[in-house]
Amino acid sequence: MMEMTNLLLFVVEAIGYFVLMVSLLHFRYRLGLGMFLTALGVMHFMETYLAAVFYVELPFGLASPGSSIFFTGKLMMILMLYLQEDAATVRQPIYGLFIGNLLTVGVAWVLQLHSTVVLPSGDAANVDFLKEMGWLMVWGTTLLYLDSIGIILLYERLGRYLRRRIILRFLICGIVLLSFDQLGFFGGLHYFFGVPASAFWTGWTAKMFAVCIYTVLFAIYEIWVRRAGVAANARPIGDIFGDLTFRERYNDLLNRTGRDVLTGIYDRARMEMDAPLMVHDALRQGQYATVLILDADHFKDVNDRFGHLQGDQVLKAIAARLGMMLRATDRVFRFGGEEFVAVCPGTDHDEALLLAERLRWAIATSVSTPDGAPVTVSVGVATADEDGLNFTNILSTADDRLYQAKKSGRNCVVGRSGLVKLATA
Repeated sequence: MMEMTNLLLFVVEAIGYFVLMVSLLHFRYRLGLGMFLTALGVMHFMETYLAAVFYVELPFGLASPGSSIFFTGKLMMILMLYLQEDAATVRQPIYGLFIGNLLTVGVAWVLQLHSTVVLPSGDAANVDFLKEMGWLMVWGTTLLYLDSIGIILLYERLGRYLRRRIILRFLICGIVLLSFDQLGFFGGLHYFFGVPASAFWTGWTAKMFAVCIYTVLFAIYEIWVRRAGVAANARPIGDIFGDLTFRERYNDLLNRTGRDVLTGIYDRARMEMDAPLMVHDALRQGQYATVLILDADHFKDVNDRFGHLQGDQVLKAIAARLGMMLRATDRVFRFGGEEFVAVCPGTDHDEALLLAERLRWAIATSVSTPDGAPVTVSVGVATADEDGLNFTNILSTADDRLYQAKKSGRNCVVGRSGLVKLATA
């Protein structure tokens, strides 16, 4: 009975830890990534302390929540951070933890030089324990550093064979790296605190159990939360105080950098910075990434007949329509002249063809010249990874298909299978 109660508490602890940390990660654009990184850091001492002295009886033997639940959760959170950010961001908590733990050992060493007194309650400082904990934390952080590098490299390597199986890759990475960690960290526990050898297998079993829990929770998050289109950077209407902060003003200035003066959408220079990263991140997460290139048909005639000012109004209308119909996660750029590029991560080729046809139809029915004639666009569509593994190759393929659309009579969409004929309501 006691073992089952402890097992249930393990599950509850894992769910609680995951929900809290993923909430901080999911809303990092609103709250700031610092909250997530700080939460990872402050838990490290508790994890190490529990792993050293706190063990409970489970149906499969003795295990500590410190290493089984919280350390395992930390490593899986670092992988999730990598999936949503990049390796440069992942390095921050690892380096911070390592330096902080070295400082702990140094402080414990200096404190030994003091002559301490025993308090009236009889309590006295246990500097030896603090020093042992410091060295154990340094060893644990060293392993965490190796684990973090290993789990990212393994995840990328598995992507060659399991590109669309992001959840399976998540599970395999957790099993492999936490097995490695159990070997290394248990050695430290055995050396510093005399933890019995029998605890190795029960601790490993508990970590594997925790990896399975976190994988299930990760699958729920991936399928029903993040991929469902919940905007991580959505802000409440009443959040007026945030608008007054320097960070918000700085972000607003940064957001306006690289904007096309005429249309207000991002310009080509911004595309060359952002689009390759968007495609790379989508592929790293096992998703598709589609590029659409649109060109206004016979736009030179519009300028010749009605003047450049009226032509500018047409371009602004097209850009506005694109901005209204694309998702918050998509990005549209003015490529040059009357050409626009849309980058749509998480969109496969068939979905992109439907989207392109809706855009073509919407522009043809809502944008017109001063004499009422409809303005039409031709669209070329290409998708990673079938049409290329980087933005440059995908854009080149989409541009070739745009040329085919022009040759096919304009006002149409061309994808991988050629000219697209879709009925748009």
